[in-house]
Amino acid sequence: MRILAQRDHSRDELKRKLQLSSQRAAYLQQQEAVPIPEELLEKVLDWCQENGWLNDQRFTERFIQSRARKGYGPQRVRMELQQKGISREEITQALYDTDVDWGQCAADVAKRKFGEPLPQTWAEKSKVQRFLMSKGFMMEDIQAIFRNIDD
Repeated sequence: MRILAQRDHSRDELKRKLQLSSQRAAYLQQQEAVPIPEELLEKVLDWCQENGWLNDQRFTERFIQSRARKGYGPQRVRMELQQKGISREEITQALYDTDVDWGQCAADVAKRKFGEPLPQTWAEKSKVQRFLMSKGFMMEDIQAIFRNIDD
């Protein structure tokens, strides 16, 4: 309950944390770690889902919003969600359903990092592009920033 009270977690992420916390407790007590039986762990996770405390869809939506506010693009968000155990289909649907304007988000990140107006020389533009790609933005969103400036 303490873990879920801090923030939303995916099912796989919570499962991993529960397994680690049992190992950590055994280490602190200087005892041999006894893994939590898989069926007990699944029961606890199912119970949390039934009570609405654990919801992968809600977690995915909130995670996308949070990472977008922090200046990360859809590719980076997709990768991080996959690492947290969310299926590709769920991620694709959540990214499709989100109201995040990735193009505007990319423009905001670029302006915050490089100032306004954005660089106009080829070398400076490529630096902006590399930076935005490292943050996980799609090339069409990055190119749209410069297309809008040129227009």
